Amino acid sequence: MDKKKIGNALADISSESDPTLKSQKLASLCSTLFRERGYELVVVGGSAIEFYTDGAYTSGDLDLCLLPPKVSLPLRLRQEIMGELNGKGGPRSWQVAGMFVDVLGELEKSGATPIRKLEAPYGTVSLIDPEELLVERVLVSVYPRANSEAASCARQLVAVSLERKVEMDWDEVQRIAKSPAYGILPECKALVRSVAHELKVKNPLDSNR
Repeated sequence: MDKKKIGNALADISSESDPTLKSQKLASLCSTLFRERGYELVVVGGSAIEFYTDGAYTSGDLDLCLLPPKVSLPLRLRQEIMGELNGKGGPRSWQVAGMFVDVLGELEKSGATPIRKLEAPYGTVSLIDPEELLVERVLVSVYPRANSEAASCARQLVAVSLERKVEMDWDEVQRIAKSPAYGILPECKALVRSVAHELKVKNPLDSNR
């Protein structure tokens, strides 16, 4: 992507009033520039929740990880790429077009379901799969102490899945939640049960389903 296109994209992103669309535009621009250098970025955390829930939850920043196998990203190259976006700061967190962008390192993923893809204005965006994301948010909501924001994120992700706006592999959710990496199956089941009850829909983790 040449300087003129980058400049036009940054102007568009800076003027975007919809916070979720702004995040998606910036994620796609960052992803494209890193991809041109041979690195694949994945949107994670609250940013991924925001995209899956179509803005029902807004994170206010952009959290990105590097997708294996190519995860050794020299600090100078990070600065050079973010410099093309007029980014301020570094070497892992920058302010770009009025938003904070964090490149957090290698993606940690134990789920078997694939990374999801989102077509955005300036290129394809990779998203952490919702199964892993849900279990991770449930873990953060209870350990090391109760975290109401993480619980709210998890509940909103469950809600859009139960409303069939996001496809979720519930067997995989249970497998990940039960795995030694997380060990929070009871907490995960309780949260899903609560949201299903609120929405008056069938609980997908009910053993009698």
